[in-house]
Amino acid sequence: MGVRTLDDSDLLLGSSKLLDAVHKTVGFAQENDGIGLTKGKAFNRKFATWAAENFNWPEYSAERLLRIQKVLNEEDVTPVLVLHELMISMKLGRHVKGKWQFSKKAEALVQTPGVLQTALTKGFLFEFDHCRLQRFPFVAPGNWDVWLNVINVKAHGGASEAALIKTFYGVEYSGAGDREFWDHCSFLVWHVLKPLSWLGYLEAAELDGRHSHSDRTIYTKKHRFGRGHSVSTRMMNYVQSSYTELNDRYQMRILDWNSASALGRREPFV
Repeated sequence: MGVRTLDDSDLLLGSSKLLDAVHKTVGFAQENDGIGLTKGKAFNRKFATWAAENFNWPEYSAERLLRIQKVLNEEDVTPVLVLHELMISMKLGRHVKGKWQFSKKAEALVQTPGVLQTALTKGFLFEFDHCRLQRFPFVAPGNWDVWLNVINVKAHGGASEAALIKTFYGVEYSGAGDREFWDHCSFLVWHVLKPLSWLGYLEAAELDGRHSHSDRTIYTKKHRFGRGHSVSTRMMNYVQSSYTELNDRYQMRILDWNSASALGRREPFV
């Protein structure tokens, strides 16, 4: 499959929180002879705390998270949980004698950010199991062709989660107890919007508390830069070029999730 790799000097790479996190995590592992694991093989508290202090996720910063709890485990810092599972699914390392060790492939990839971003885009958008990040096991219809083309238009000037949900599914927010709305919101946020944002293809801005929760996060395509080229247009062309062959695989995984949930075999992430 021909996915265009961005040049290592491309400004788009600087917006990828996930790329930055992988680079920092490989550095941490090299300096500490790996990442310590708990008995359940999660990343240990030392790393979870370090990541919250050093990753570029203000909503998951140590300052914010430690206001509500005394210690940080892997599951308390969602980007750490995602990073761990993503590295496993991409086969960029393994658990060895109580530690996570990155592979030589991973250490080589961080030296070529454009190639690593391509790998992360494929791995996180199309192959990662986003379902367990949702509070409830709900799956909405759709595919990457539809999502990318609509977001490419709607997010040009900024669009809230509520606006995008109405566009995709015709569902409008009617109150805090509106389960239909929040089910669709959870799906769209964790399967589409956050992945695109964490990879640097969308910008997510939080408005103040005067706005309702459903309208508080605004997703916007990146601003124009250099030679009149739009990052947003390049982003959509770049991601859309990679979706075609992977979309069928993504849809099959969604069907597997629905079947497992119906049989009560799958526990959602809470």
